Amino acid sequence: MDTTYVRHLLHIHRKKILLIGLLASLFSPELRAQSTMRYRRVHLEDYEDRAIRYGFLFAAPMTRFNVKYSPGYVTADSAYQLYSPNKVGFRVGFVMNAVLSEHFDVRITPAVSLYGRSVEYRYPGGIQKTELRESTWLEFPLLLKYKSKRRMNSRMYVVGGTSLGIETNVRRREVAGASRLLTKNTDLTVEYGIGFEQFFEFFKFAPELRFSHGLVNLFEPLQGSPTSVGIQKLRTHTVTLYLTFE
Repeated sequence: MDTTYVRHLLHIHRKKILLIGLLASLFSPELRAQSTMRYRRVHLEDYEDRAIRYGFLFAAPMTRFNVKYSPGYVTADSAYQLYSPNKVGFRVGFVMNAVLSEHFDVRITPAVSLYGRSVEYRYPGGIQKTELRESTWLEFPLLLKYKSKRRMNSRMYVVGGTSLGIETNVRRREVAGASRLLTKNTDLTVEYGIGFEQFFEFFKFAPELRFSHGLVNLFEPLQGSPTSVGIQKLRTHTVTLYLTFE
């Protein structure tokens, strides 16, 4: 008899209990906070509709020469070690991006770069010698960009292409002493890299890591110069961290 009475009470008030539970869930502060956290605003929703986009960049290149030794390095050069260490430079430039399709863009990023590449010689007896090539370059990379599908406010991309470099301080290079290391004033490189795009309310920020390999032999040998004995070719190699704003 008691069991039947309890079931009767639950049956009568079941609708009221369900209604109270529903209202409590709607007005619970904790549940409202969780619902708000799940919402993420999509920034720059019309960004993909722009055919051409502009921006600027800052970069920190880590650069050196790839040294190819001449036969005289073993037979005629007194240095027992000859190498080019990594040097940190600086780069600033602009970005022009043209959309080709949903996943492909063409990018031109003209920039001014400050380099300090060097070649170090080590001789018996602890004697060391460093030939430093400080130079300013105008660089014009032409890149093809493949971008992934955008996920809310972020996506990945890869780039690849070539870059033409022109040294601007040619006069200072030509008046250098005959014993110094001389290099040519034009370079052509192949470049490739990977980056990550993050969209904010008013701009897009993209850190990128890019690798560059020189195709041109920059070395200029001088007759009678001790710096020319052990070197046959000098090609550039650079790893650059880019910070791009569009």
